[in-house]
Amino acid sequence: MKYETLEPGRYYHIYNRGNNKENLFIEEKNYSYFLNLLKKHILPIAEIHCYCLLPNHFHLLIRTKENLESKIISQGFSNVFNAYAKAINKGYERSGSLFKRKFSRIKIEDEAYVRNLILYIHTNAQYHKITDNFQTYPHSSYAAFLSEKPTNISKDYILELFSGKENFISSHQQKAGSLSEKLKEYTLEWK
Repeated sequence: MKYETLEPGRYYHIYNRGNNKENLFIEEKNYSYFLNLLKKHILPIAEIHCYCLLPNHFHLLIRTKENLESKIISQGFSNVFNAYAKAINKGYERSGSLFKRKFSRIKIEDEAYVRNLILYIHTNAQYHKITDNFQTYPHSSYAAFLSEKPTNISKDYILELFSGKENFISSHQQKAGSLSEKLKEYTLEWK
């Protein structure tokens, strides 16, 4: 699989999962450590607009900063994933690849896709039945959008895309409602 070069000034959906579907996040402290690595290595090269960390995979929506070489942008991500894998391998006495492969990325060209991706990422834990309510899932950026506290999430542009916080909340609730209906339909088909 050929991976697209990360270009400056672009939006990307970044994602990956554990090798052999293993968990990437084994206990609570792993989530915080991963977020700290993102803060250290990604914030200098990109804005983070949204994330969701699930036990065996993660999703990020980022926008790379202008006037950076692609090599520098890629190195930031490499630093995160290498540091995290080394820490997990050492801390849990494991060896080998933690991640399935090189991280995947999709370049995003339009605002409609960004809106849909935000909804997808924030409701992902509910979709995978890790939680019954995406709004209370602690390892997602959803709560940062509702909070007035300082955050590392670049949320102003996203809230503008949704025409404000109320529509942001409403759009997420509609998405979660449609997920619940789809899951009910799927369950009924298999009974």
